[in-house]
Amino acid sequence: MVGTGGPVATFSVWDYVVFAGTIIAAAGIGLFQAIRGRKETSSAEFLLGGRQMTAVPVAMSLTASFMSGITVIGTPAEAYRFGAAFWLFGFSYAIMSTITAEIFVPLFYRLAITSAYEYLELRFSRPIRIIGTTMYIVQTALYTGLVIYAPALALNQITGLDLWGVLVATGAVCILYCTLGGLKAVIWTDVMQMVIMLAGFVAVIARGAVLQGGLTNIWEDARQGGRLEAFDFDPDPLKRHTFWTIVIGGSIMWTSIYSINQSQVQRYISCKTLGHAKMSLYVNMVGLWVTVSLAVFSGLTMYSIYKNCDPLTNGDVTTSDQLLPYLVMDILAVFPGIPGLFVAAAYSGTLSTVSSSINALVAVTVEDFILPVCKNLTQKQTTWMNMGLSVFFGALCIGMAGVASLMGSILQAALSIFGMISGPLLGLYLLGMLFRTTNSVGGLVGMIIGLVLTLWVGIGGQIYPPTTDKTLPLPLTTVGCNYTTGQSTTIPPWLSPAPTQPDVRPALADSWYSLSYVYLSLLGMLTTMASGLVVSMITGGCKQEKMNPDLFVKKSDLICFSWFSKPEESEVQEKNATDFYMGADNLGVKDSELMNSDVEKSTRL
Repeated sequence: MVGTGGPVATFSVWDYVVFAGTIIAAAGIGLFQAIRGRKETSSAEFLLGGRQMTAVPVAMSLTASFMSGITVIGTPAEAYRFGAAFWLFGFSYAIMSTITAEIFVPLFYRLAITSAYEYLELRFSRPIRIIGTTMYIVQTALYTGLVIYAPALALNQITGLDLWGVLVATGAVCILYCTLGGLKAVIWTDVMQMVIMLAGFVAVIARGAVLQGGLTNIWEDARQGGRLEAFDFDPDPLKRHTFWTIVIGGSIMWTSIYSINQSQVQRYISCKTLGHAKMSLYVNMVGLWVTVSLAVFSGLTMYSIYKNCDPLTNGDVTTSDQLLPYLVMDILAVFPGIPGLFVAAAYSGTLSTVSSSINALVAVTVEDFILPVCKNLTQKQTTWMNMGLSVFFGALCIGMAGVASLMGSILQAALSIFGMISGPLLGLYLLGMLFRTTNSVGGLVGMIIGLVLTLWVGIGGQIYPPTTDKTLPLPLTTVGCNYTTGQSTTIPPWLSPAPTQPDVRPALADSWYSLSYVYLSLLGMLTTMASGLVVSMITGGCKQEKMNPDLFVKKSDLICFSWFSKPEESEVQEKNATDFYMGADNLGVKDSELMNSDVEKSTRL
């Protein structure tokens, strides 16, 4: 009987057919794009889709690239254990989309960059660009390993799919269509995978509604279980999720992901006009709302079904990340092929994120490390280098999956990685874009201080997890279980004592290390900006006599001003691009070949 504990069914033949069909379809899109664009083999075509993409597919790709298998599996488990507070990230998505579209997109778009970290060299210095790129590569490799490993482990233990077989298959498929099709293949595959992810959530909610007697009953069960009390206005920064941590800290965290992360920047600068680029962010905002709403409601559906028999406490699953796969096999196994659709949804999220990461890692490696050194590469050599790097980074991400097994709760660990590294980087960009007095020394020292601080807090929080009075898990029970595994007395992880002994736990563990993981980006950004400005003032400020205005945020970038501007958008872009490259010498860009290649980029606008 559904919801009463015990073993669940395993994959049927039809489930394997549906799952395999999804993987083959993803690879097929890559092959189609490779064949379709076989005459267009330039690096710009491979890395940026020829800068001819439109808003809607780019928006769906933006949504899919970070709405990964971690979201499919981790967010419903979050709502099941902690309630619907995670839905408040919808406010963060709106703030993030506005900041990114109105401040960062116009600046990156008019500079016609390929790597987001080109800006750091233009504004500060080449060493800072190299450091920024290196931080991105480390962050992305860790995150992608987590994205590959965590869903594979959860699904392996519930469905019986071979763990490392699926890991290698995931990496191989991503390598295939990234290598052959480039960014166009990644974006159009993301569109398909986004649809499958949403279909997986809808299948869970629809079946749950049938079993529980309607969506109203699910909502009422969630209300009685305290899952709908999302608005906690406690200002305590140590509490894991409150209105303030999610809306303030979450907005900065997601801004650091969408505004300066190469995986995202590479998408919106591939759009054919600035209007399409901005619109892709706003359409993406709606996509994020839909996805997080369906994910949270899937978690509430799971609570409604298991409100009297928690599978984790009952010993039916070993980690919270297995809860949703367990639910799927429990309630959907009677419909052959539907569990396969859900597994395909989880892996679609994984494939979209991994492919995005591979393509972005290739872009920054080529643009930031190889081309500045090897200036005489032919088009054919560049093409083969792009493909070879796709294979290398695909293999690296699979290898990093082993490291990811040590990082605990997948959703929090994934977002913590971005908080620790992207927060200081965001502070560095804002120093350059908003303050003309900031110099290279101030930017570098500020970023280092911010990074050290966030790593200290973030790693400390991983070693000494916050206590339950800060994480606030909601109660669960096993009184309705008809079947137990003999482990019904097991205490779930969030109710158990801290893994370390009280006398070993340092004093900072319950204060400094307990800072909400959502605030890590905000901490890194503010520390970087404050220390960077102070150091810049101490070291004499920016000594360049004339700085190119295109390196700073302009009033005309904002949509509320651009609506009333007289020049046509194309004329403004052309003038901005011309002014920027005519002033390249003032920025220390003296190499004629680099300027020529950049002018070629600007003409594509």
